[in-house]
Amino acid sequence: MPQTGIHALVERCRAGDCDFAVGRVPSGWVLIAERQVLPGYCLLLPDPVVPHLNALQPELRGQFMSDMALIGDALLAVTGGVRINYAIFGNVEPALHAHIFPRDGAEPAAMRTLQPWALDWTAAPIYSESLFGDFKRRLGLELVRQRALKQIV
Repeated sequence: MPQTGIHALVERCRAGDCDFAVGRVPSGWVLIAERQVLPGYCLLLPDPVVPHLNALQPELRGQFMSDMALIGDALLAVTGGVRINYAIFGNVEPALHAHIFPRDGAEPAAMRTLQPWALDWTAAPIYSESLFGDFKRRLGLELVRQRALKQIV
């Protein structure tokens, strides 16, 4: 499989060189997305990286999906969101990764039914420790409370 941005991010997580990484779950790494198009937007990256969900053995596939849902549970607890949107595509970055978006009941009515890629990503704040460090720590603690994290970053 050719190297992708997902490979590079997983390598950074393994090296402890990804400041927006929350921690390690059984199937991979939880990251705060670099562009917060919706507050609390996270990614789940598998470790090791595979091309797509169906490339995983059934038990590993189940673990990835379970970890994804546990991240959603933690996001609901930390953000007070009303639901979680999950997305797995791999069309731009041809390696498995899941997008996890908490949705807020206070979103403007016109925005509530939009999928995240219809939003203005250029206006989304970029991850910084000063803006999102507290959120990252609270999410990590919630994942520890749920016993979902193997390693907190």
